[in-house]
Amino acid sequence: MSKILPDSIMKLIEEFSKLPGVGPKTASRLAFYLLNKPDNDINSFGQAVLELKKGLKICKTCYNITEEDPCNICKDLKRDKRMIMVVEEPLDIVAMEKTGFNGVYHVLGGVISPIEGIGPENLRVKELLDKIKKDEKIHEIILATDPSLEGEATSMYLDREIAKIAPKGVKITRIARGLPVGGDLEYADEITLRRALEGRKEY
Repeated sequence: MSKILPDSIMKLIEEFSKLPGVGPKTASRLAFYLLNKPDNDINSFGQAVLELKKGLKICKTCYNITEEDPCNICKDLKRDKRMIMVVEEPLDIVAMEKTGFNGVYHVLGGVISPIEGIGPENLRVKELLDKIKKDEKIHEIILATDPSLEGEATSMYLDREIAKIAPKGVKITRIARGLPVGGDLEYADEITLRRALEGRKEY
C-alpha cells in the first residue's frame, strides 16, 4: 500500500498526538494548519519550542517555574506570606492569580495516585511541612488540589499531616467545590450538588 502523506507530515502528526488532549484528528489539523503558514511563522514556532526550557528554573521557595529564583510572586513584598495556597502544578497558579488571591503558593508537583505509583514521598510534601514548621507567621494553609478522587485523597492526607505539626492557631482550609456559573441544577451530579450545599454562605 502506497504512502498517503509524506514522512515529515506524518512525523509532525505523531508528535502532536503525544500532547495531552490531542487526538489523531486534532493532530492532523494542527499539522496542516502549520503547513499553510508562512515560513517565518513556522520558524518562530519552532524556535519557541526549541527555547522553551532555556533559562527556566524551579523557585526554591514555592517550586513554581520561573526565570528568577525566587520567583516574582515569592519576592513580591506586597503578598501576604502568612497565607499559603497548596496547588498541584504551576498551571494552577496561573488560574488562581486571576481570582485576585494575594497570598503565596506551594506547588506539590502532582497528586497522590497509588495506581500510577505516586505516593507522598514523590511529591513536595516534606518541603511543605518543613516550611510550616519553620515559619511561625503562617496563619492559613489553603488546600487547592483538584476535586478529583486523587485530589481529594491528597488534600485529606495533607490536612492530617499538617495538623500534626502546625503551630496552634494555623487554619487548614479547602477550596469550596460546587456548581459552575451558568450551570443547571438538573444536570449536576449528586456529589457536586452535595458539595455546593455544604459550601453555602449567608447572603
